[in-house]
Amino acid sequence: MKHRLLRVLAALAATSLATFGLVTTPALPSYAAGESYVALGDSYSSGTGTRTYINDGTECLRSTYAYASLTAAAKGYSLNFRACSGAVVADVTSTQISALTSGTRYVTLSVGGNDAGFADVLTECALPAWASDCAGTVAAARAFISSTLPGRLNTLYASVRTRAPNAKVVVVGYPKIFMGEDCNLATFFSPEDETALNNAVVHINSVISAAASARGFTFVNPVSRFTGHAVCDSTEWINGFSNPVQESYHPNRLGHANGYLPLVSGVLTGASVAATSTVLAEAEAGAAEQAKLQQKYATADRKIKPKLFQPPTKARLEELAKERGVDFDTWWAGVQRSERATDLTQ
Repeated sequence: MKHRLLRVLAALAATSLATFGLVTTPALPSYAAGESYVALGDSYSSGTGTRTYINDGTECLRSTYAYASLTAAAKGYSLNFRACSGAVVADVTSTQISALTSGTRYVTLSVGGNDAGFADVLTECALPAWASDCAGTVAAARAFISSTLPGRLNTLYASVRTRAPNAKVVVVGYPKIFMGEDCNLATFFSPEDETALNNAVVHINSVISAAASARGFTFVNPVSRFTGHAVCDSTEWINGFSNPVQESYHPNRLGHANGYLPLVSGVLTGASVAATSTVLAEAEAGAAEQAKLQQKYATADRKIKPKLFQPPTKARLEELAKERGVDFDTWWAGVQRSERATDLTQ
């Protein structure tokens, strides 16, 4: 009886102190103050393509629907979401890895596609065959990936390990964008172009994987997971040519929730998480907090510009036809008999 009375009195005292502000329980942030998770990289990590972005004063296009945000929400990790659309290896080094410390527990990273100029390669390959040197552009990108990218990645990965010596580091690759068809009316990707582009993705993934393994990092390859969900598949996890153009050729919300999330979270945390309604709500609730956190880096992040696919236009094609001696009027007459004409004159 005596012990029970003491417990009651202690509870009443605590309640009274809290009432007068002497004892307070701080409100937990949307991402509980759990283990530190830093998400690094480019647009495929930031969530470009999901159409909803946090208001952090930059063009980084960071989304609460990105796999990093969903993973943090599901696991209660304290996320520093540094990935930024348009980032190349040098940007990750100069503006992102400063977020890493000896206390960082988890790191995810995707980078290299912008270094290889993938947006420019897609821009070239989207032209009609008479105007395009898709094969040559892809070959140049592959040569860069083989000769120059490994050194850049090796240096970056060494810096990541130095700054976060105790972290689990997961390096994330790129999915194939196409599966043999182009249903977008304003672009002219041929099956051969798509095969060349997909083979370039396989190549860059192999180079990234080798560099990651050499540093002791774990590489996650999303190609198999996205098979059957490419551009123009019945259920797209990757956007085709889109409006606004920044959304083009990036994983959409389904791509992050159903494609990347189970893969990356499983390797990063030891158990895959799902994008349940509760997880989505928790991630969305953290938008303002994450925006505030990223605003302190905004000056540096504003120097990074998204690398945008540029769709063909009638004016551009007329210019190329003159350069190449192509009878544009005859070609255009054929285009006008299809729905492409409307899209090309936008």
